[in-house]
This record gives sequence, C-alpha cells and structure tokens, in this order.
Amino acid sequence: MNADQILAEIREANLSYLMLAQNLIRADREQALYRLGISEETAVLLNTLSPAQMMKMASGNTLLCRFRMDDDLVWGLLTSHGKPAANDGVSRLHASILMAGRHQEAA
Repeated sequence: MNADQILAEIREANLSYLMLAQNLIRADREQALYRLGISEETAVLLNTLSPAQMMKMASGNTLLCRFRMDDDLVWGLLTSHGKPAANDGVSRLHASILMAGRHQEAA
C-alpha cells in the first residue's frame, strides 16, 4: 500500500466515522456519548456539522478516531488472550465496565 492509498483510506475512515457518530447522536445521545467516548460538547458540535463541513474534516490526513483501549488489561480482556472461549462473554463485559468507568472519569 503506497502513501496515496493510505491517505485515501484515512479519508474514507474519517467520513464513515463522522457519519456514524452523527447518526448515533441523533438516534440516542446517551448511547452515543458512551459508545463514542465523547463529551456532550463534542456531541453538540458533531450533531450540527453540515455535509460540507464533514467532507472538509474528513479530507485531512489525520485519523479522527482513536482506540480507546490504551492498556494491556483491556486489550487482553477483549482478545481473550490465553483464556478459554467459555469466558469470552465475561471478559467482554469486564472490558466494557472498565471502559465505561474511564468514560465517566473523562466526562
């Protein structure tokens, strides 16, 4: 994959993310805040973006979304690394609880 292809993929991911975020916010604001890991102020801003503004934001060369799992514990829980498949649901629930707590701390 060359640099132009990578930039095109970033732009496509950005536009998809912005459209998803806006749809989630309009459908269920509280769920959107949790699922996207954003503040109320960010939700207000995203909700008011016009299509032209979204295209302009998406066209940059920086990825707008980021991974929220920034530690080994959450990654381990989500990937069930070294755990039997029977504990998969419990591990995912534990990871969701940890990320929800971090969302509350950030808000």
